[in-house]
Amino acid sequence: MTSSTVPTDAHLPNPLRPTVSLAMYCVLAIIGLIALILLQQTLDQRLDRDVTRIEELAQLPRGEYLKPMLLGYQHAGADVLWLQLLQVLGKKKTSADEYEWIYHALDVITTLDPQYDYAYYVGGVVLTNLANRTDLSNRLLVKGFEANPTVWNLPFLLGYNHYFILGDAAKGAEYMAAAAKLPGGPSYLPGLASRMYAEASNPEVALQLLKALWLQTQDQEMREVLEKRAKEIIIERDIQALESARDAYRAKQGHLPGALSDLVMSGAIGRVPDEPFGGAYSIDARTGEISSSTHPQRLKVYRLDKG
Repeated sequence: MTSSTVPTDAHLPNPLRPTVSLAMYCVLAIIGLIALILLQQTLDQRLDRDVTRIEELAQLPRGEYLKPMLLGYQHAGADVLWLQLLQVLGKKKTSADEYEWIYHALDVITTLDPQYDYAYYVGGVVLTNLANRTDLSNRLLVKGFEANPTVWNLPFLLGYNHYFILGDAAKGAEYMAAAAKLPGGPSYLPGLASRMYAEASNPEVALQLLKALWLQTQDQEMREVLEKRAKEIIIERDIQALESARDAYRAKQGHLPGALSDLVMSGAIGRVPDEPFGGAYSIDARTGEISSSTHPQRLKVYRLDKG
């Protein structure tokens, strides 16, 4: 009589085992999708109730808490929030003191999807140029650059913020040089970085930087903001040129000019430049101070005498 091994439960085929695993997977997937749908519906309801209450986006849980709730669908969750944020920005004129919730929403989106480099870029531009919150812009961009070290436009924007807004030419040039080393960037970046290192007080460098950002920006409102800032830099450039002509006139004539037309008459300058906002330049005959009628306050951020 031959002996045989009595099969145990462990040896028996279990046709239900893969079915249970598949069922569990389906349940988890459905739960994740439900979470996304609920998130979408909640935001839609808030938008439908009252656009002015969209700041409730600031009540979103932090990204690190929301991420596990989405059960692997965090990228889709980031897309949902991003679309809602774009709708809000398109519908509501947001004032400078209301941008904290935008930063929070962007922080949640980029925590759910750290490689969402377009969200970092758009957020960085908006927070700097519309909200005047360079601190929040830099915080978002640094986070983005750490997560996406090969994306050139993130250090480019950091260079813009530090050089143009904060007046830190060395830090701005450092970021611009980092952007110039990355693939995909425009050919003018290395030269721009070099000029930022060497000519921190030159308004022409600031104009180059503004032009570069303008070329990268497709939003019409943002382009208008950049064009206005470029005109402000042109005023500073013109005043510096007029100051040089004034100094040359004084050295030759022994006294200050009584009017800017004296600079033209003496040959110290070819002509008085047109003020870009439609105003006029003038000189104080007693002190020699040159000013613009539309922007009497001088820009200091591009100059060495920033005090």
